[in-house]
Amino acid sequence: MEKSIRSYSPEDTHKIGRWIGTKAQSGDVLLLVGDLGTGKTTLTQGILWGLGGTEYARSPTFVLVNEYPARLTMYHMDLYRLNSIEEIEDLGLDDYLYGNDLCVVEWADKALGYFPVNHAVVQLEVIDDQTRRVTVSSETVHLDRLVMAIAGGADE
Repeated sequence: MEKSIRSYSPEDTHKIGRWIGTKAQSGDVLLLVGDLGTGKTTLTQGILWGLGGTEYARSPTFVLVNEYPARLTMYHMDLYRLNSIEEIEDLGLDDYLYGNDLCVVEWADKALGYFPVNHAVVQLEVIDDQTRRVTVSSETVHLDRLVMAIAGGADE
C-alpha cells in the first residue's frame, strides 16, 4: 500500500509526522528517504510529538542514534555518514531494529536491504522551495495503518 500527501511548509511536514506518530506501535521501523533539506528531521520531530514525547528531535548525524522517551521509546538513527552495509552492520543496530520500540532511520536508502522486512518507507521529495511530497509505503498489512495515517489527515 502506498499513499502520498503534499506538505506546503515545515509545519505541514511536522503535522504529517504527528499523524504517523499517533499510529506507531511497538516494533515499528520507519525508513526515511530523501535528499538533504527535504524535511526528514522535521518529520521525525513530528513523529516524536505524535508519540507524546516532549523533547526536540535532533539529527543524530555524529552520534548515529538518539533515544527519546515517549509512549514508545523512539530510537532515531542517521546513516548519512556511513558508506557501506558493513559499516552499518558493525554498529550493532539489530537490537534496536528487532526490539519492541519505534525506530526511525534517516538516510535509510544507504542500506534498504539491511532492514527488517516489516518496515514502512517514508519518501520525502522536493517539489519547490516550500512544497514537499511525502509518500508512505508498506508491503505488509501490519504497517498499512501508518500509510493510512496520512490519507485524509488521520484522526485530526
